[in-house]
Amino acid sequence: MKNILVTGGAGYIGSHVVRALSERGYNPVIYDNLSGGFREFVTGFEFIEADIGDYDAAKRALTENKIICVMNFASYIAVGESVQNPLKYYDNNVSRTITLFRAMVDSGVMNFIFSSTAAVYGYPNEIPITEGTALRPINPYGRTKYFIEQALDDLEAAHGVKSIRLRYFNAAGADPSGEIGESHVPETHLIPLVMRSLLEDGYTLTIFGTDYGTPDGTCVRDYVHVTDLASAHVLALDRLLAKGSSDTFNLGNGRGFSVREVVDSVRRVTGKSPRTAVGPRRAGDPDVLVASSGRAVKELGWKPGFAEIDTMVETAWRWESRRKRKGY
Repeated sequence: MKNILVTGGAGYIGSHVVRALSERGYNPVIYDNLSGGFREFVTGFEFIEADIGDYDAAKRALTENKIICVMNFASYIAVGESVQNPLKYYDNNVSRTITLFRAMVDSGVMNFIFSSTAAVYGYPNEIPITEGTALRPINPYGRTKYFIEQALDDLEAAHGVKSIRLRYFNAAGADPSGEIGESHVPETHLIPLVMRSLLEDGYTLTIFGTDYGTPDGTCVRDYVHVTDLASAHVLALDRLLAKGSSDTFNLGNGRGFSVREVVDSVRRVTGKSPRTAVGPRRAGDPDVLVASSGRAVKELGWKPGFAEIDTMVETAWRWESRRKRKGY
């Protein structure tokens, strides 16, 4: 079996990638400290409860399971929290990831798929954003991902570690089965927050700013379905193992949806009216962030299958309705 260590594999994106790997014939080994994931998301798969900052545990997992590649999803991801508590993000997303790299090198594991982010671009100097757009992260979260991308260059030069960095935009939706989906504490993503206004008494979604330079005045973002993200990770793994060369790919929908368009989509899909209020702009929110994923389409053979916002919302609603009952 081709054994893949999936760190953070019990979380939102990681658990979807685990299923995609299994369907492709790989054997995912989940490595997660459960600080943000759920054991139930990966029922039936081999599971190791441990932290990426634990060198001995990481090395043992790599060697005993004969791992051929690591996929890393063990990151903190809330931009606002990273500004308020940057040391938490530098500790986990940088320091502990470096410990994971040390365990990999010492175990002879030379392949790495990195869960990076569009936040490395900061305020982009072009739209749509390409892989060649200048990297100018503007918050600690984006900088932690940028630092790891730079470290991967150095690891390749010094030790021959090959990597593919996948810079994705706004992950959305849930597995069509409704069995796994998004569950963050605190929740900061727009679609689940809109649905929260339907499911929780007393919660009102705040729309931060209605005077942006967009058709309806609200921010426009590129949403990509989590199942499509998962398929891209498997395609990237196929490429890395076959060609043995490092690369970088944006993963986005190639089109943007405004905050109001997302709210309207939730209204259409659910038949319910979300509770919303207008608040002031948040510092650091660009008007528009939209990706060009042409390289991933051309070179990975990636084709997003859930490109419409209503389809993303429909799968998310199926999950949110179940999540409330299950208590995630």
